[in-house]
Amino acid sequence: MDTNRTTNEAEAVRAAVREGYGKIAQKDTSCCAGVSCCGSNAEDSTKLAQYVGYSVEELAALPDGANMGLSCGNPAGRAIGVDMTPDMLGKARKNIAAYRERSGLDNVEFRLGEIEHLPVADNSVDVVISNCVINLSPEKPQVWRELARVLKPGGRVAVSDLALFKPLPQEVREMVEALVGCVAGAVLVSETERMAREAGLTDIRLKPKEGYVEAMTAWNDPLYQKIVEHLPAGSGPEDYITSLEITARKPPLNSAHNPSPGRGECCAQPVA
Repeated sequence: MDTNRTTNEAEAVRAAVREGYGKIAQKDTSCCAGVSCCGSNAEDSTKLAQYVGYSVEELAALPDGANMGLSCGNPAGRAIGVDMTPDMLGKARKNIAAYRERSGLDNVEFRLGEIEHLPVADNSVDVVISNCVINLSPEKPQVWRELARVLKPGGRVAVSDLALFKPLPQEVREMVEALVGCVAGAVLVSETERMAREAGLTDIRLKPKEGYVEAMTAWNDPLYQKIVEHLPAGSGPEDYITSLEITARKPPLNSAHNPSPGRGECCAQPVA
């Protein structure tokens, strides 16, 4: 294997994602005009957030522009938000004061870092939440190892991600828009389970969220409409792509898999 080539390709993927989501963060609109796992306007972002489980009250407590429609599941409680895009991090930090005022809560912080190398101590968090992000990583096995590393023994993973029932056509995988939109980097459901298990996680459960991709297509999301153009006749995105809920646990202390426990916040959310 050409290590330098593999490293360069991985960095190229990160650069494309960083640039794409940097542009999203700089927009004044609440979503991203067709280059994310979302609809194409503020109304669709609200619908999407409610569809994946956020209540009307929770959304009302958010600062203006905080719901950017970049998720496919997983509402969260106290969180350490980690993002590799400075523009996204800056946008998130600006919203902290308004969030505290509206909600009366002081339960979030944000750190700059990559999901493959989380700026979080070993064995330090109870729950790791990743919301439609792992598919963007060029080093997915390393991501799963990181999630296992930062969890306390007995801690759990709650991941919502896009996954594949079957491989996408090459034309779709080569689309930069599909990459930034969480689609081209998605892997098979079976691969996701294998990577989580090899990272040392147990009690792995995979649950496709029915209707998510059909809803995105029905809302005329530009990315999904473009994907349709590159699929075989008679097929649609829902035949290939699903929003997958993944839950798993790090074995408790009495298991041979575990080091000593650590201390830390309640939850960690890789990439805001």
